[in-house]
Amino acid sequence: MFPKALFSGADIVCVELEDGIAPKDKDEARAKALALFAEPQADDGVERIVRINCLREAFGLADVQAILATDTPPPGLMLPKVKTPDEVVWLDNLLTERGHDTRLHVIIETNAALEAVYDIARSSPRIDALFFGGVDMAAELRCKNAWGPLLYARSRIVHAAAGVGLDVIDVPYLDLEDPEGMRVEAELVRDLGFSGKGSIHPKQISILNEVFTPDGDTIAHARRIIQAFADADTGLVVVDGKLIEKPVLRDMHRILSIAERISG
Repeated sequence: MFPKALFSGADIVCVELEDGIAPKDKDEARAKALALFAEPQADDGVERIVRINCLREAFGLADVQAILATDTPPPGLMLPKVKTPDEVVWLDNLLTERGHDTRLHVIIETNAALEAVYDIARSSPRIDALFFGGVDMAAELRCKNAWGPLLYARSRIVHAAAGVGLDVIDVPYLDLEDPEGMRVEAELVRDLGFSGKGSIHPKQISILNEVFTPDGDTIAHARRIIQAFADADTGLVVVDGKLIEKPVLRDMHRILSIAERISG
């Protein structure tokens, strides 16, 4: 499934070792997952990561020991059920001592992590993204797993990620037979500040890519704003009849960088 997933159109492919693997299969899954990285990976723009088990549990410790023992570690690790920044610092220190340059993706899905998310986001320069674990978070908060009850949690994670320039990825949409519901939720999280949304099936990917990829009109509008500020050399310009202030430039440059990466 791993090589097939690499051609699915996803930006990130995550190999699962945590909740999706039964306890009796953990050792076999770990060995097979790490074997995938024994050979050099193609430079195809797809980020490869492995979701290990919780660092406070025996399976997680076994995952870390196996990663430290190999000379070909995964390029990235996803850390579930994090509660404190100390967990991330601990793993960073071990990877540094071993000489691994493995990147980290941290799932914010516990109430403790939501409380400490600002410190967690700053706990390691290895962190590339924060992920929102909505299902576990709803259970922790004793709230309904729906947009309204989880809006505060999502907003807090976006705030923490933006403070240090991290990507922030939303929880996958679990109803595979409701593509329009997924589209609506993806648009809501995009507008809230999320960089992307997880997928649990290949048929979800095209919709998510469409939602999070700037269209031609958006790209052209960004270019007009950037050019207007370059020509005006001022803090305010009028583009398409709307007053635009200079802080908007940051978002316009972000849109163009995404467009350039896709076209490149």
